[in-house]
Amino acid sequence: MRTNVVGDLYALPDHAFGLKSIIWWGLMGFMMIESMGFVLALGAWVYIRGLNPSWPPPPDAVPGLIPGIVVTVLFLLSEVVNRWLAAQAKKKEDDHAVRLGVTAMLVLGLAIVVARMFEFPQLHTRWDVNAYGSVVWLLMFLHTLHLITDWIDTVVLGAWLYTHEIEPSQHSEVYDNCGYWTFVVVSWLPIWFVVYIAPRVM
Repeated sequence: MRTNVVGDLYALPDHAFGLKSIIWWGLMGFMMIESMGFVLALGAWVYIRGLNPSWPPPPDAVPGLIPGIVVTVLFLLSEVVNRWLAAQAKKKEDDHAVRLGVTAMLVLGLAIVVARMFEFPQLHTRWDVNAYGSVVWLLMFLHTLHLITDWIDTVVLGAWLYTHEIEPSQHSEVYDNCGYWTFVVVSWLPIWFVVYIAPRVM
């Protein structure tokens, strides 16, 4: 049996960032799929809103603003740290800075998860009381699922960074994780608007 060597890939790097990374492309595809979930849920909210003369419909009340504001501020603060961490991972490949940044993201992520738990009681509706309650809880549940998923991913990544010697490929993994966190932050902003602000202005 003869083997034909088509090409030698030995010289190719074992990691890459952004457009050159297959993992990055997979992450983009995953975020596009998840975005459609958010779009469908927001579309359901718009449809249900159009069927109701009052919003939220009785006996529900508008959600309390304070927990939503706290979570949003924490998300925006975390994104500042997240962008700094992404730069350290991609441009400098600084091991100490990457460990520090991942630790900061773990603390901020945990703070957001805890703050999110205070949001649900302040929605002033149950998921099973009417269509309004169902779609509001759906939006919050979907986003919370993404939030916790990425935080757990960061926990695993952080544990690896502190227990192993950091190789260049781990910097690429940190960079990709930062990209997904940006998706979690950006996707929260329209949800925050429709859950907290729209009932007060529409």
